[in-house]
Amino acid sequence: MLSNFEEAKNFIQENDIKMIDFRMIDLNGRWHHLTIPADRFSESTMTAGIGFDGSNYGFAPVEKSDMVFIPDLSSAAIDDFCEIKTLSMIGDVRIIGKDENIPFNQEPRNVSKRAEEYMKELGVADTFLLGPEFEFYVFDEVTYANKPNSSGFTIDGEEAFWNTGEIGSLGFQTPHQGGYHAAPPQDIAYDYRSRVSMLMENQGIKVKYHHHEVGSAQMEIEVEFAPMTEMADKTMLTKYIIRNEAVKEGKTATFMPKPIYGEAGSGMHVHMLMFKDGKPVFYDENGYSGLSETALHFIGGVLRHVPAICAFSNPSTNSYKRLLPGFEAPVTIGYATANRSAVIRIPAYAKTPDKKRFELRNPDATCNPYYCYAAILMAGLDGIKNKIDPEAEGYGPYDFNLFNLSEEDKKKIKGLPKSLGSALKALERDHDFLTAGGVFPIELINLWIANRRKDLGRHISMPTPMEYEMYYDL
Repeated sequence: MLSNFEEAKNFIQENDIKMIDFRMIDLNGRWHHLTIPADRFSESTMTAGIGFDGSNYGFAPVEKSDMVFIPDLSSAAIDDFCEIKTLSMIGDVRIIGKDENIPFNQEPRNVSKRAEEYMKELGVADTFLLGPEFEFYVFDEVTYANKPNSSGFTIDGEEAFWNTGEIGSLGFQTPHQGGYHAAPPQDIAYDYRSRVSMLMENQGIKVKYHHHEVGSAQMEIEVEFAPMTEMADKTMLTKYIIRNEAVKEGKTATFMPKPIYGEAGSGMHVHMLMFKDGKPVFYDENGYSGLSETALHFIGGVLRHVPAICAFSNPSTNSYKRLLPGFEAPVTIGYATANRSAVIRIPAYAKTPDKKRFELRNPDATCNPYYCYAAILMAGLDGIKNKIDPEAEGYGPYDFNLFNLSEEDKKKIKGLPKSLGSALKALERDHDFLTAGGVFPIELINLWIANRRKDLGRHISMPTPMEYEMYYDL
């Protein structure tokens, strides 16, 4: 990890670096980048930064679009996918002030950093650790089209269950919804995941494990814990490595929550725990499932605000095709121990004080991780500040299968939003917990809602092949 310009300069010379690549995230959560020759990298790059047009990132109007990118040397790493030896680094966005450039408060990384500062100001904790599980599909090919006179998509993968009848098949396809921990020869992507894991390790992302998931051609890689903003950086880098290694091997990887009808969706379960002065905040051997009162209040805050959180954690129209009963995706708002049908699960196997944690199961990787993680933290902090008791609020604990409830019992339990439109309405009604401490500017929340509604409008107005099947002959 580089800490100053002199270290960076020596690293560049010792490793024969030819190019310096700067990565910036846009409003929606996609990386952009620009590159300079290594000999143009100077101390001025670290202080004055590099100017760019913020309007193309979704943050600013054209008339106020001049912004500056400041590299973060701690994120520097050699890019394994560049033919010319390249040192890549993430950074922060600042707006040009009269005397000095100041952090742009809507930029995702700055929002995440401010949330961590706010946590420390409250005295709740000094470290918020996250450990996501990355679920994704790897296909051999994908085509899609949305034209006025035709629309549709086609995906295919050698191991998919629908290929058992194809000429040349060897008969080792993964059964429908039967891929969990599948072994070779069904698990044909095993070596691919191992190569991805090694690349992640080389980039400082510690891999906990990888395995085949439930769906045909569905994978999972789980990583070790890291502080929130650092983990958001690593989330972006993980997606970058997974996609680029797939392309390198003639495959294509997607984090779409529901790319295949009737198969398991891909989520991004987020495990979390807190420390203060090196001591775990979430542990109490006498509490429910070993959780402290602070942890339960954190859970209470997340569950109270989870419909609004969904606008950031599940921000695509496709997200709500995953949040359906019967596919291990949560649909009800509650918490429990070892229960994968609850939106918050407390792992029964995490028993020691430094491992005591819980996971939020609704997020998916179409999110902008900086906004998503910050929204989760802000909801939890609101729960701690206001001592929100999840049991008193009617959120459980639900130590039974929430998928098998009767229709009458289901009506008694609050549910997650069933569409992106519902999540956006929830965010409109409930966002004070996000603006506390100046973490999420109200301008950002309004901009986010407006942009997501544009996506929703496109989705609603487009006829689909399914509608032709259902209604063409009426």
